[in-house]
Formats: sequence, C-alpha cells, structure tokens
Amino acid sequence: MSGVGQYSAFADVAIYEALRTPWVDLGGALSLVSPIDLGIKVGREVLARAGIDPLAVDSVLAGSMAQASFDAYLLPRHVGLYSGVAQSVPALGVQRICATGFELLRQAAEQLRDEVQLALCVASESMSRNPIAAYTHRDGFRLGGEVQFKDFLWEALYDPAPGLDMIATADHLARRHGLSREAVDRYACASHQRALQAQRDGAWAEEIVTVDNQVFELEGYQPRGISLARRAAAVTQDSHPRPTDLAALARLRAVHANGVQTAGNSCAVVDGAAAALVGRASACPRAPLARLLASAVVGVAPEFMGIGPAPAIRLLLHRSGLSLDHIGRFEINEAQAAQVLAVAQELELDSARLNVQGGSLAVGHPLAATGLRLVMTLAGQLRRHNLRYGIAAACVGGGQGMALLIENPAYRG
Repeated sequence: MSGVGQYSAFADVAIYEALRTPWVDLGGALSLVSPIDLGIKVGREVLARAGIDPLAVDSVLAGSMAQASFDAYLLPRHVGLYSGVAQSVPALGVQRICATGFELLRQAAEQLRDEVQLALCVASESMSRNPIAAYTHRDGFRLGGEVQFKDFLWEALYDPAPGLDMIATADHLARRHGLSREAVDRYACASHQRALQAQRDGAWAEEIVTVDNQVFELEGYQPRGISLARRAAAVTQDSHPRPTDLAALARLRAVHANGVQTAGNSCAVVDGAAAALVGRASACPRAPLARLLASAVVGVAPEFMGIGPAPAIRLLLHRSGLSLDHIGRFEINEAQAAQVLAVAQELELDSARLNVQGGSLAVGHPLAATGLRLVMTLAGQLRRHNLRYGIAAACVGGGQGMALLIENPAYRG
C-alpha cells in the first residue's frame, strides 16, 4: 500500500532474551558512564543470560542518539567487540530517535531473511552526558561577535520545521482532543502509582541487571569500564518512580503559557541501556521471550508528532488481520501525558490494557533504549497473564510513529 507507511511481517523470528540496566535520573549514579560502556554491560549480560557463546553472533546493531562521548562514532563497533563478538562480525549504527529500540529489532528481523542467524541489538543513552555544544566556531570567533553555545539536551527537543518543541506539540494535541490540565495530571498520577506498584511487586526485576563498577577487558586492546558517580557501589533499580498526588502535580507550572504539559506530566530524563538477542524461533535453544510478528512505521505532521502511534497501530492491525480486541496489552511510550491520552482517544483504548505498569512519565525515557524496554516489559506481561498478542509503540520527533506486534510463545488458548 503506497503512501500509508511501511509494514513488515516476519516469519520465524524470535527475541531470545532481553534485559536492561536500571533507568537512573539525570545527574545520578550513571551520569559519568559513557553510553558505550553501558552498552557493553548489557551486551555481555544478555549473552550470558541466554547461555549463548558471543562467537555465535552474526550481526551487531546498536543505537544511541546523543554524541555523549568523544568516541561516540565507535559505539556499535566497540559494543560488539567488548561483548565478545567475533572481530569479523560487522556492526551497524541505527537511529530512529525515540523508536530506535524498535528499529533495532526490525532491522535484525530483516537481516534474518538472509544469512544472519543471530543478531545482538543494543541501545544505550546517556542523557546526562549530552554536551553543551557550538556548531559555528570552527573558524574562530570575530572580535565582539556572539559566541553561541547551547544545551544540546534541551535544544534537541526543538523542531525548526513547525517552530515548536516536543512539549508544545503535546499541547497542540491537548487542544485538538479537548484534554484538560486535570485530565493530563490525572493520567500522570496514575502512571506513577502503577510504576511504584510494579516496582514493589518485582514486575521489572527479571528485566533489570545490576550495574556496578567494573572493567571490560579485550585481549590486545585497551580496557574499558564503568565507574559510577556519587560514590555508588551498585545500581539495582529504577530511580525515578516516586509517590505523588494530583495536588502536587497541579502546583507545577506549565512549560508553555496556556499549555497543559509540565515537568510532572512529561517523561522523566534518565540514563540507561538495553539489549536483546534476535534469532530464528525454530533455532532457539529454549523458549524465547517473544515472537516478533510485524512492524509498522508511518509519518505524521511534525506539529502533531505525538499522535504517531495511532496510525502506526492501525496499519499494523490492518495488515496483520488483527483487531484491537485481539491485543492483550499495549505499551505506548509516554513522551507526554497529553500525547498518550490523545493516542488512546483516537484508538478508543481502555486503560486496563494500556501501560498497566506505568510508563516513561514515571520510569523515564532514555531515548534510544526505550523501545527495547517497552518490548521486554510487554513480553513479561503477556507471559504472566497468559495473553497472546501485544503491541509496543512510540511517537518520534519530527513526526513519525512506530509499532511492533509480538506474540507470547507460551500462550495457552
């Protein structure tokens, strides 16, 4: 179907295993760690947990948005090498902003159509190490001229095409869909409460690996490693989920005048990394985490970029022959509360199936890594509740939406 997006269906593709670091607040214990080293950590851990020899990996796919270290260009290659993958195996950098984690899985599945048998997918993001950057100083500064350094972490949220930042695009959706400040705050409060409950219940325990101070050796090459900030010995769980209530959220000032989005109902800024192994379902040595059935990606108007998951999910369902009623759980990234509510309104989703463990408002959104977290969280829910199908989706800055359809391999109908 031309002009409505891109749809891909996959046969015999499975996510063997997936895991992540804890998501840690901006300036926290992970703030001094290069995203390359966070990526190496999860790359090594996912191979160990799956019981797979790193030399069995045929392809390395890795993604990170910000230039958060001077050797950032080498992230995919170093993640592969220091994870123990054979030197002859190539590595590819992947980027689709907030949907990078999804795109890693999609590209891995596409590679399985050819000679690749097993792909290591890693996404890593250090929001804390986003630079203060200048782009116009290579030839020096004129006498008395303006020296323009800006905060990349903040400026990257701005889209010059519509002349709006990402928060303003959510405010656009709130006005178009009639979403009040109270409704948006109420959703954010529920996200925090659900995340706290999930944390207490240990719902994320199986997907999180402890990060501590360590050295990564590679014979014949310089060692790399992790040195945690704030004298931390180890990081064991997500740091952002916290008690809140409507009164506390209501006291926060809107980012834009007459808008509904605040620091409390927008995604938390965190550091973290995630990894997944993707291979043929028929060759998996044990029951896989999930089967990857299909993906869909679409473009939308940049000024309403947050609505992207709605048409992506519609395309995914239409081409796969499923309906909303077939989907047991939805994990839709919570970039902003108004954005998620607008998507839910368009699709007529009920809250009992949407982000039932909370989402990025409470847990945080390390850009490239979020898609992998959504998928592993979704897969865990399908298994625990004996549900067959789940959809993970996200909006993408600049005006895109992406969605993945997964199936629970242990489903008993």
